[in-house]
Amino acid sequence: MSKESRRRQRAASQSPGGATTRSSGSGTTIPAGGTPPGGPSSATARHAATGRAGRRERARPAAGQSVVERYRSLIVGVAVIAGVALIGAFVFVSATAPVFACSTEWQPEPTASPGADASPQPGYVQQDMGNGHVPLGQKVTYAYCPPASGKHYAAADAGPIAPRLYGPNDAVQPTGWIHNLEHGALVLLYRGDGPGATDAGQAAMRALFDNMPPSPVCGFQAGTQPGPIFARFDDMAWPYAAMVWDRVLPLDELDTDAILELYSTYAERTNPEQLCTEPAPSAEPSDSAAPSGSPAPSASAAPSASAAPSETPSPS
Repeated sequence: MSKESRRRQRAASQSPGGATTRSSGSGTTIPAGGTPPGGPSSATARHAATGRAGRRERARPAAGQSVVERYRSLIVGVAVIAGVALIGAFVFVSATAPVFACSTEWQPEPTASPGADASPQPGYVQQDMGNGHVPLGQKVTYAYCPPASGKHYAAADAGPIAPRLYGPNDAVQPTGWIHNLEHGALVLLYRGDGPGATDAGQAAMRALFDNMPPSPVCGFQAGTQPGPIFARFDDMAWPYAAMVWDRVLPLDELDTDAILELYSTYAERTNPEQLCTEPAPSAEPSDSAAPSGSPAPSASAAPSASAAPSETPSPS
């Protein structure tokens, strides 16, 4: 081959852009320095493109999910925590909510003196509100507060309650201590915003409780059933109120002598459910059932007929 022919052949083998091509030996022209069509480079490029498309397709459902679907686990967890908190709040409110209500804050009329030469009887008669038992937890509405009678619980530790001095933060309800009244106990109430709730007031009531005499008829020792009960009660007009069944003694201060007089005169005598049939040996019963030396209460001072013990008292 002549030199000119070899020159034209080299020129023809070059690409239009100046790139040199070569024969692959199978009739395919291969760009200089490249790979045949469909070779490794093209396959790798197609694989990479396919992988990117696959990743985009897999990512697409997450992008299309709703907020609820994306945060389902978080929402469920928050809902469970909120449910537990609501249940706990309900239990707390149920345990601390009052189980009683008052229609009227009672204001007594003075009890008449039994005679011109006799002292007035201690305390004031309050109209009897019955002595029925209600299921534990049932709310009771009393016509008068503080109630010296009325419906109440009859269940262990709920009514009658343990005789003792209850502090200002103790949850004590009339649905419990009215059952103590029904058995003849003395109940001394004090308001939470009064002197009885102070340290000095609590100490004074502790001294009174510790020195209470035995019950005037049955001779029960103080601190044993049925009483006495010293407890906070805010729904009344006075700082203190001492009570036996159907009789209330309002007090502006802790008058120990007046409280003991009410106790010795009426405790275990006006209540509908008697715990003993014979008086204590030290008591000297009279026709009026008043202790020796005490003036007999007049008809106007005595509790109403509805407050007298019935022939078939309700069960304890």
